[in-house]
Amino acid sequence: MRIALIADTFPPLRTSGAVQLRDLSREFVRQGHALTVMLPTAGLSTPYLLEDFDGVQVLRLAAPKTKDIDYVRRTISEFLMPFAMLRNLRKSHLAQQRWDGVVWYAPTIFLGPIASALKKRSACKGYLIVRDIFPEWAADMGLMGRGLPYRFFKTVANYQYSVADVIGIQTQGNHTYFADRPDCNVEVLQNWLSDAPDVGCSVAVVGGALDGRTIFVYAGNMGVAQGMDILLNLAERLLERRDIGFVFVGRGSDAQRLRDDARARNLNNVAFYDEIDPTEIPGLYAQCHIGIVALDPRHKTHNIPGKFVSYMQSGLPVLASINPGNDLVGMIEREGVGRVCTDYSVDTLLRLALELVDEVLAAGARDQAISTRCKALSAKLFSPEAAVKQIVAALKLGSDSN
Repeated sequence: MRIALIADTFPPLRTSGAVQLRDLSREFVRQGHALTVMLPTAGLSTPYLLEDFDGVQVLRLAAPKTKDIDYVRRTISEFLMPFAMLRNLRKSHLAQQRWDGVVWYAPTIFLGPIASALKKRSACKGYLIVRDIFPEWAADMGLMGRGLPYRFFKTVANYQYSVADVIGIQTQGNHTYFADRPDCNVEVLQNWLSDAPDVGCSVAVVGGALDGRTIFVYAGNMGVAQGMDILLNLAERLLERRDIGFVFVGRGSDAQRLRDDARARNLNNVAFYDEIDPTEIPGLYAQCHIGIVALDPRHKTHNIPGKFVSYMQSGLPVLASINPGNDLVGMIEREGVGRVCTDYSVDTLLRLALELVDEVLAAGARDQAISTRCKALSAKLFSPEAAVKQIVAALKLGSDSN
C-alpha cells in the first residue's frame, strides 16, 4: 500500500513518540509498503524538504514553531499548523499524489484538517493512533478547568476523531472516552518498540558514584503529568541503603526543579543526566536493574508509557507509581513483571521497592526469572510488526467495504 503517515514528531527528535514513529516507519517499509511521513517543521527556508530515512520518504513541511514556547503561542501555532502544512504540501512534488491509506498520530490533536484533506483527495480510509487523550488528562489533573479553553480543545479533538475511520487506543479502558462514537471503529493498538542493539551509552553508571548498587532507572520526560516528587521521597527514605541507587535521565518542565530538590536534600543516592540519544537507551538499561514508571495519580485515562515497553524489552522489571484503575496495573500484576503502587504513598512504594530489589537479587543472572518474563511480555505484545499488520488490515478492510 502507498501510505501517508502524519505526525509532529520524528527523528532527529528524541521523544518517545519520535522513537515509536521511527520504528513503525521502518516496519512499514520492511513489510513492503511505500510510506511517506509528513512532518511540520519550523525554520525551513523553503516551503518543503524531501528526505530519505532508511527507505522512508520524509516530507518536512514549513509550519509555525510549536515546541518550547508559551502555551498561548503554542495553541495558536498548533491550530495554524495543519493549514500551513497543506499549503506547502500543494507546492511540493507530492501535491498530486494519491494514497491507499492515511495514518496519523496523537498527540497532537490538531492534525484533523490535513488528514481529512488527504483522505478526501484519495478517497481512502484513515487510521488515527491515539497515545494521549487530551484535553481529558489535563482537566483531570487540574491543569485546566472545564471552561472555554477545555471546550475549545475538546472540539478540536472531537473533530480529529470524526475524521478517522479507525481509532487505535492504548488500552481497553480507554474505550470509555469513545463510547459516544458509534460511527467509528475503536480498537486497542498496543504500543510497540523495535529490538535495538547495545551500542554503549554516554551515561556511565558502572564506574560512577553509584557503581555496585542495585539501580532504579527512570528515562524519559520529567513533567507535571509524571508526578515524580514521590520518587525523590522514596530515594530519601532509602538513603541508608548504600546498595540502592536512582538514576534519572531525560528532560522536561520539572527536570531542573527535581535536580534542585535532590541537591537540597543531599540525596547522594540519586544521579541526574540530560536526555540521551534513543540509540543509547539499551546501553543505559544494561547498567541498571529496575525501571521506574511514574504517572500523576490524578490521571483518569489509561496509559502504557513507551518507557514501560522499553523496560520490558531490556528485561527490566518495573516499579510503577500510577493512577488507580489504570489498565497497566493489571498487566504488571498479571504478568509478574514488577510492583505497582496506586495510592501515591511513599510507605507503600518503599515496601514494594524493597520487595522488588529482593526478587531481582534472588533471580541472579539478568536472563533468568523476572527478567525472562519481561522480555516474553515485550515479544508477545509490543512488536512493530504486529502494529503495522493491524493498521494495514484496518485500512484494507475499510477500502474493501467501499
